[in-house]
Amino acid sequence: MEKNDTVIISDDRNSSLAKKISFHLDVEYKNTELRVFADGECKIRLDNVAKKNCIIIHSTYPPTDRHLMQLFMIIYKCKEDGANNICVVSPYLAYTRQDKVFIDGEIITINLVAKILASLGTTKLITVDSHSPNVLNCSFATIDLTAIPSLSAYVKKNMTINNPIVVSPDEGGIERAKKFARLINANILSLVKSRDRFTGDVSISLSEQLPLNKRTALIVDDMISTGTSVIKAIELLKKNKIGDVYVICTHALLLDDAKEKLLKAGIKEILSTNSIPNEFAKVDLSSIISDYFLKQ
Repeated sequence: MEKNDTVIISDDRNSSLAKKISFHLDVEYKNTELRVFADGECKIRLDNVAKKNCIIIHSTYPPTDRHLMQLFMIIYKCKEDGANNICVVSPYLAYTRQDKVFIDGEIITINLVAKILASLGTTKLITVDSHSPNVLNCSFATIDLTAIPSLSAYVKKNMTINNPIVVSPDEGGIERAKKFARLINANILSLVKSRDRFTGDVSISLSEQLPLNKRTALIVDDMISTGTSVIKAIELLKKNKIGDVYVICTHALLLDDAKEKLLKAGIKEILSTNSIPNEFAKVDLSSIISDYFLKQ
């Protein structure tokens, strides 16, 4: 990476993470001025980045469509200026859960996002613990980093846990949970989740019977959005006399009143990264992202 030719770009919403990455890499930081009009339309302003290698730091958490459009505008500006390369770092990338057709007539929306990114001039996309990292059908390079080692390191350093068991709330996240369990030297339990494709109703059961009495449960997932699945998992664990329950995720969306519902369900703590800024974002992603670039 040529430091003199590289710039880190973000808007105010992503500036805290972007400035840390800029500091780690010792490269220039450029802020995108953003204005949102009364009708919801946005306008950006960004200094000229001609012949620069642009690294855009931009999570697309809710409102996802607005934040995606703002990302598209920043990429477009870089391309119009004549940037050499445009690398998008979107720690939380929207629509990765829409990675297959469940009901006839649907589209694979993440493929549409990928095509738009390509058409605008994106040369690389970096995500963190993407829900479905292997389905990004892109014409450019894609890298999915993981925050699991950093999250597990935080747990070992800052939490007092009794005979822990790592819980994957569904079979899809089992590999992520296994990696976390190995790093803290704990057992793992995978729950079986089924969802009605039409109603969205979720049911959860144990994949196997393990002794859970008074053990500390660490529910590990890539994201927590409404919290519905996690709450059902907590109810099931408590029926089996589990002890303290912690919820650990990379992306804490916590939509609507999810936080209140989770706390009411009896969890001890929520731990997440700063892919989405909130009170639970205690693990910083700047080192993970910076290390990737320093190794290039």
